[in-house]
Amino acid sequence: MSLPARVRVTRPPLPLAPALRRAAARLCPQAPLDHLSEAALAVAGGAVIGAHLRWADGDMQSIETGWRGRGIEEALLAAVATGT
Repeated sequence: MSLPARVRVTRPPLPLAPALRRAAARLCPQAPLDHLSEAALAVAGGAVIGAHLRWADGDMQSIETGWRGRGIEEALLAAVATGT
């Protein structure tokens, strides 16, 4: 899977650190952040540009508009699906 050069996908430990929690809330405002079972975040230049969040009853993904269609969606889904 090829991502833009400055983008990386990470699976931060839960519960999310305050800065990551704010970024996840901005990207996925309907997600129950206190009940996450998994999270994958896409980071570019120190800013969170995408998130895939999973909890017992569902999941949600959101990518900032300017970054869509560059393989980030697939990389986030793969990170959550494989646990890596």
